[in-house]
Amino acid sequence: MSDTSESTDDAGAASDGADDAAAAVDAEEVRHVADLARVRLADDEVDEFAAQFGDILEYFDALDEVPETEREEELVNVMRPDEVREGLSQQEALANAEETEDGFFVGPKVS
Repeated sequence: MSDTSESTDDAGAASDGADDAAAAVDAEEVRHVADLARVRLADDEVDEFAAQFGDILEYFDALDEVPETEREEELVNVMRPDEVREGLSQQEALANAEETEDGFFVGPKVS
């Protein structure tokens, strides 16, 4: 009984998750993320993104409700075992190269 009557203000705020998630992201935080991403946003876009970020946070809150499993999955190696094989010779590796120089591939110059 003490759980529901302890603090009505805190319980009332916690019961409405949609408002909490939307209020969790304000315009300043959206502008900060936009600056980090080097994206320019208009004022109406900031409000729109704040609402969208709030919706995304609601989805993450829903993940908290997923029950944990206590069963450990059996790990299985899906990769084949490594096998030592003979590699290509330098001549074979360069056989289809468009351009070579001194036994190496020649690629485009990067400046």
